[in-house]
Amino acid sequence: MPRMNQVIAIEKGVKSVSYKEFSEIHKKLQKSALLGGLARRYRPTSDEGEIMPPESQKVQVLVTDALQEAKAALLDLFNITATKDYGNCEARADIVVGGQTLAEAVPVTHLLFLDKQLVDLRTFVQKLPTLDPSETWHLDEASDCWASETVETTRVKKILRNHEKAPATEHHPAQVEVYKEDLIVGYWKTTKFSGALPARQVTELLGKVDKLQKAVKFAREEANSKEVQRSTIGDSILGYLFG
Repeated sequence: MPRMNQVIAIEKGVKSVSYKEFSEIHKKLQKSALLGGLARRYRPTSDEGEIMPPESQKVQVLVTDALQEAKAALLDLFNITATKDYGNCEARADIVVGGQTLAEAVPVTHLLFLDKQLVDLRTFVQKLPTLDPSETWHLDEASDCWASETVETTRVKKILRNHEKAPATEHHPAQVEVYKEDLIVGYWKTTKFSGALPARQVTELLGKVDKLQKAVKFAREEANSKEVQRSTIGDSILGYLFG
């Protein structure tokens, strides 16, 4: 009995050859000239009449033959596809990660689905937002998210001041320069909140995805290495159609 991976390996080649041969047979049957033939002889009305050579054209294509050719062209395709499809019902394997069995007897078709889904999941996890590493974070029960340490900053207001550069005299007014001075008028206490995840947690999650991907690939290969019953369904179906 063949193994599932052997069937998969030859399926593509069988399909290509089968489709090509069947297409050529179909095209050939559309050429009516190949299906027709004739035979004719000329007889003059008198013995002195012109003699014409006989003409003949053989039939080049018989539909009965073409049907048998079509049967032969499709037989391997039907049988190999049935072998794979029936084999998919039998090819199963467990998904095991770190000695823990996550799922038992998973069909190979579902393992293929999981393999593709995990590629997208890894991209999703890889792009999860992470906490700003420049801050120190802790879980805040009141807000149910991450909170940074509270930082106090000052609120400064610009105040106009006058600076007398020269006092007034009998003949000149005082020379005064106006300037701005920063005056602390209050204090801000700021706490930042975030719904992101610590980078360490995202890294751990990525590691789990990677382990699961390897386990699914291993299970898929194990399922595909199992022997499957060779199907001859094509003989029955095409035999019914074409005899």
